[in-house]
Amino acid sequence: MNKQETQALIDEVLEVYPEVAREDRRKHLAVNDPASEGSSKCITSNRKSLPGVMTVRGCAYAGSKGVVWGPVKDMIHISHGPIGCGQYSRAGRRNYYVGSTGVDSFGTINFTTDFQERDIVFGGDKKLAAALDELDELFPLAKGYSVQSECPVGLIGDDIEAVARTKSKDLGKTVVPVRCEGFRGVSQSLGHHIANDTIRDHVLDKSDSIEFEGTDYDVAIIGDYNIGGDAWSSRIILEDMGLRVVAQWSGDGTLPEMEATPKVKLNLVHCYRSMNYIVRYMEEKHGVPWVEYNLFGPTKIVESMRKIAAMFDEKIQTQTEEVIKRYEQQWNAVIEKYRPRLEGKRVMLYVGGLRPRHIIGAYEDLGMEIVGAGYEFAHNDDYVKTVPEMKDATLLMDDASSYELEEFVKKLNPDLIGSGVKEKYVFQKMGFPFRQMHSWDYSGPYHGVDGFAIFARDMDLTLNNPCWNKMTAPWLAEKDSDVELAQTA
Repeated sequence: MNKQETQALIDEVLEVYPEVAREDRRKHLAVNDPASEGSSKCITSNRKSLPGVMTVRGCAYAGSKGVVWGPVKDMIHISHGPIGCGQYSRAGRRNYYVGSTGVDSFGTINFTTDFQERDIVFGGDKKLAAALDELDELFPLAKGYSVQSECPVGLIGDDIEAVARTKSKDLGKTVVPVRCEGFRGVSQSLGHHIANDTIRDHVLDKSDSIEFEGTDYDVAIIGDYNIGGDAWSSRIILEDMGLRVVAQWSGDGTLPEMEATPKVKLNLVHCYRSMNYIVRYMEEKHGVPWVEYNLFGPTKIVESMRKIAAMFDEKIQTQTEEVIKRYEQQWNAVIEKYRPRLEGKRVMLYVGGLRPRHIIGAYEDLGMEIVGAGYEFAHNDDYVKTVPEMKDATLLMDDASSYELEEFVKKLNPDLIGSGVKEKYVFQKMGFPFRQMHSWDYSGPYHGVDGFAIFARDMDLTLNNPCWNKMTAPWLAEKDSDVELAQTA
């Protein structure tokens, strides 16, 4: 499609809306133009979703508990409020960790204060304090606690900060109050920011007193949640380059690692959207530089390896080039096997965080083409980074509604869709090959050299499965049984 055709597509899809809604949604849809410096500013982002226009966004609680704090394995994360939020978010993102669950690791357990009606009326402060005492007795190896507040806590005014201060002194452990009530802000993005601020105030404030024996090659992985083992695959590459990974934030991460992070020589940011706030703080306060990296697919792996190596001395740079030569044999074999089966296939992406731009390179390494990409909760700087990664006239979407997604898919007719679990079953029933690209559809890792082989295999297994051309959407199928019943009546 050219620019005019893509714009016509947008106009056609928006035609169903009332005038006011149509003009508002028009700001969130754009035709990509990499040659134009103002192209990335033509799309509006990080705004409240329109009431009545269904969104697939998450909430601030999801951004804090589900993304930033939840994967820290040696802390207990208490969902302060009714039981539903904690149970729904428990273990859903597959943040792998090494440890004994319930002994020294707690990431897949749902800890909740389980609000009832009386707690809404009389407050839950005392219940929270009692829960912290009970948890400390039951799980003595927990290094600390975070209190993840749900919507009712913000509405009734529980003073979780006072409880945290008192219990931190009583227990002698870090207790972090996180004001991440779901109604705050526009999306889960504010939850990331709130969580980053609490790490700044309650974790990194201890860094100056931490004893740490450093080296010239210490780095920290920031914003990798180890979904399906991603951080482990990334770590292999960094260590092969000659670097020492001191901390992982926050997949398979620990509280002591986080406390020691300001001592490293370089912070490596994978998920820019969720963790850019804290690395900027460490750069200003502790003088630790940071770079964003991308380990999806060979092209981006090489770019990132060289960018990271350039921050260190000639020894690391030389070793990095040697490692790249060794890796080339592995990923060339993967490309040789899968590219003939995937060449020319068209992909549409609608994911949160950073993946609509990060995974483009991996698809293109396999000869696939991105025909549309969008974010659930991006900010403008995400689109600034995305525009150069996509081809001219590609469809750009921000906070797309369910209706818009379905209509764009019908018109673009992609060979593969990569989105979230809320969209998965609709598009599968429509007969479109689909990968759940928030948590790798129960597979992974997808990062790194090892991950690329799994990624290529999964795309092939999904796209070339013979079931898709045998499916008809239920709402399009002929209902013979209904006809027979009508005739009988």
